[in-house]
Amino acid sequence: MSRTREYVIHPLYILITLVLASVTSLFIGFTVAYIYTRISNGLAPVELPPLFFINTLFLVGASYTLIKTKKAYLEDQTTLYKQLLWLTLSLTVVFLVFQIVAWKQMLEMNISIAGSNLGSYLYVISGIHFLHVIGGIPFLGFFIWDARKRLVEPASVLLYLSDADKERKLRVLSIYWHFIDALWIFLVLFFLINRFI
Repeated sequence: MSRTREYVIHPLYILITLVLASVTSLFIGFTVAYIYTRISNGLAPVELPPLFFINTLFLVGASYTLIKTKKAYLEDQTTLYKQLLWLTLSLTVVFLVFQIVAWKQMLEMNISIAGSNLGSYLYVISGIHFLHVIGGIPFLGFFIWDARKRLVEPASVLLYLSDADKERKLRVLSIYWHFIDALWIFLVLFFLINRFI
């Protein structure tokens, strides 16, 4: 009979902590470099396109639906759980599409990578964040695929909902998602506050 290994801290939590610590370091480095470049060269702060602010609502919405997703999972509401997973994915895809439109708005505002030092920071920072959002989609997609495949008959539903590993992975996905959303809010506020300093 196989025994489940006991951990003081599960490796998944250690892994997500290391990932988020490295992401945090990366963005702190870019924001500090932005401030240094701006102050040392006496440059005016870059202006955010309006869609950056609207886009924030989609990410906040995705975080909210993921909170509800976890709640639906814990309360055995399988239909709602699947619907909320799809809604989270949909809001995320809308964010990504609108982010591409926001970059086009930046070009219309004469903010280009080649034409502005600070503009290039905005492209790079928002672009790296964009990639981190895309990086979470396969994991969310796995939950959607797995739920569609396994939440079909009472026996498989029971196994799915009582799987401690599944719940842990859903918690780790939520941590990542909320972090990426909070990071976006920080970045928008960072560039917004810089306009008034």
